[in-house]
Amino acid sequence: MLKLAIDFGTSVTKIYRIGSGIVLAEATCIAEDKETGEIRAYGNDAKRLLGKTAEQTAVRFPVYEGEIVSETLAACLLEYFLSKVGCAGRTEVLFCVPCGCKAESREKYYRVAERVGISRVHFAETPFLSALGQDVPLSESNPVFAIDIGAGCTSIAVFTLDGMIAGLSMNVGGNNMDVHIIDHIAEQFNLKIGSLTSEKLKNTIASFLPYDVQSAVVNGRDVTEGKPRAVSVSSTDIEFPVRVYLDKILEYANLLLKKLPAEVSAAICKNGVYLSGGVCAMAGVADYVSDFLKIETHLAEEPQMAVVLGGGRVVGNAALVRKLRLQS
Repeated sequence: MLKLAIDFGTSVTKIYRIGSGIVLAEATCIAEDKETGEIRAYGNDAKRLLGKTAEQTAVRFPVYEGEIVSETLAACLLEYFLSKVGCAGRTEVLFCVPCGCKAESREKYYRVAERVGISRVHFAETPFLSALGQDVPLSESNPVFAIDIGAGCTSIAVFTLDGMIAGLSMNVGGNNMDVHIIDHIAEQFNLKIGSLTSEKLKNTIASFLPYDVQSAVVNGRDVTEGKPRAVSVSSTDIEFPVRVYLDKILEYANLLLKKLPAEVSAAICKNGVYLSGGVCAMAGVADYVSDFLKIETHLAEEPQMAVVLGGGRVVGNAALVRKLRLQS
């Protein structure tokens, strides 16, 4: 039986195939005709149309803040992704889901999986998977503290191989930063930019390094005159709209740490915090988190891929599947 780990993310879907590694990383979006429902484009091709389509074409995101919001579109997109990577026949899938994912949310995944012909479905929470994706040794007696910051959802948890000690998920992530950057550029430069430009700014020049002087020229529409215009934007210019959301995440992480038993706190003090998720790829994030939480920080080598890499390790190991899967 073919075995896959799927991180069906708000922004990007990643698929790990046993024996092949990561075989897909594409935008979780789809372009459809508003009137007929005909699919015009999938994945990255659909995302390129964002903000550029004619009135009758809409770019949809079937996953929002870590939850499936359109089962029909999610099934269409997942079927396309599976066909793209050559997955046919009996398939066992481990879905990577946010910390504390509720049964109602998992039911949506079950229904989507049934539509696309997946034979067997498991679920595991992202903190466990992100740790495994970073080769963190898990045991029943050694607590691990992990923070995974995605586009639409952040998971914060302290756990052992025996289970969750404390954890939460919050609907804060990279998408909030993108929206705030759009508003901030409009206020500071009187320039309206699109979501693709905002995301590109975040991914290329957003930084938590002191005195970072990176900059980029961005094109948009002058708010007052309505004409196309270009401005140069620096890392400092977008520091606030990025930092305010990371600070909010870290405030919740601090609250979680304060509620831990003394022995668990001692272990976390020794082991530090493990970071993953696309947002953590920004320059200087690890040091910023370390200064904020006052503990050592470990950053995944590939932050955006850590969860699906961990999912690949789990789905290929029957004992780990039994240990980490969420019970129906």
